[in-house]
Amino acid sequence: MRNLIQIANKRKAGFTLIELMIVVAIIGILAAIAIPAFVGYVRRSKTSEAGSNLRNLFQGAASYYQNERWDMQGVVRGTSAASSACTVAGGAVTTNAPGTGKTQIDDWGMEAESFTDIGFTIADPIYFQYQIQGSTDSCAHMGGENLYSFRAIGDLDGDMTQSLFELSAGSSGDNELMRAPGLYVENELE
Repeated sequence: MRNLIQIANKRKAGFTLIELMIVVAIIGILAAIAIPAFVGYVRRSKTSEAGSNLRNLFQGAASYYQNERWDMQGVVRGTSAASSACTVAGGAVTTNAPGTGKTQIDDWGMEAESFTDIGFTIADPIYFQYQIQGSTDSCAHMGGENLYSFRAIGDLDGDMTQSLFELSAGSSGDNELMRAPGLYVENELE
């Protein structure tokens, strides 16, 4: 009798094959749900770089615009008529190519002056390529004009489909630099 009880207790100590299969199936279902959510979360975290740098571009451009509107006597130029100051920095593109990995910009290329005019630098490696598209004539602007389009272009998953983040800026009726209320976004997560 003792042997039968010992044999029964030994069989109860392990898991059956069905129990193990159920556990593996539950883990598989959880992984199938969690992995795509995690990948999307990682991509969204990478896209936050674009919004942050576009805001920095706008802030630098607003400062540049404001500084160039003042004459030597401290009088604001161009509040209602065309301004004689060159208040808009020229167009520029960073030298890096958008891709799946971060790239360090060591050489800003020929357009370095436009980025430095507005005080924009990037010390850390980046995912996106940045562009400043200024108006074709960077001098003599009136209030109510579209002046800038700041763009971040990326390809975070390497599928050749690019995402675009764009922040537009223009002058108000008082000839102050104003930005669009939000970002224009195409293929955010590609």
